[in-house]
Amino acid sequence: MSGDAAGQEGRRAPRLVLASSSTSRRDVLTHAGLAFEVAPADVDERWEPSDDPATVVRSLARAKAHVIAASRPGDYVLGCDSLFFVDGVLAGKPASPDEIDRRWREMAGRSGVLYTGHALDHDGRSVDEVVATTVYFGEPTADERAAYVSSGEALGASGAFTLEGRSAAFIERVDGDAHNVLGLSVAALRRLLAIYGVPISALWR
Repeated sequence: MSGDAAGQEGRRAPRLVLASSSTSRRDVLTHAGLAFEVAPADVDERWEPSDDPATVVRSLARAKAHVIAASRPGDYVLGCDSLFFVDGVLAGKPASPDEIDRRWREMAGRSGVLYTGHALDHDGRSVDEVVATTVYFGEPTADERAAYVSSGEALGASGAFTLEGRSAAFIERVDGDAHNVLGLSVAALRRLLAIYGVPISALWR
């Protein structure tokens, strides 16, 4: 076997690791045809409602990627974090049905910005990007709002809504990257991989 052939044989394909347990993020990567593994990161996610949204999601995405990358040499570890910004205040996942109802009463007929931080770590190096998408809400009736609250869907969703779930009927439009609202911009991932010289097609299944 020639030296070049041996080198090619010993060089494994890039391996993407998602440092998140988010079902929607996994679905985004799966639907994009990407091969990946999941290794959820456990980090301190405390922040204040008045904090700068881009700074918070960037910091948390970096922390998640860093925790997992420490034990995954050679892999490309992707950390993500999403928060909703409305009326100058950050909002994460709602803690109760009452909070979901309150948020939807406040958001109806208005708009807010969903920020997602993306950090990609590889062999001690980290690159990152924050993507922002504006979401415009319709005005669900009181009965529709009550039905949505009782579904429990929003308890695990930043901003108390999901673009791919029941609340999609109450979202009039989005300006920007729709995948970002699902928690992971595939376009941003492509840009981050390109910094390392890796085409996203190298990760296609």
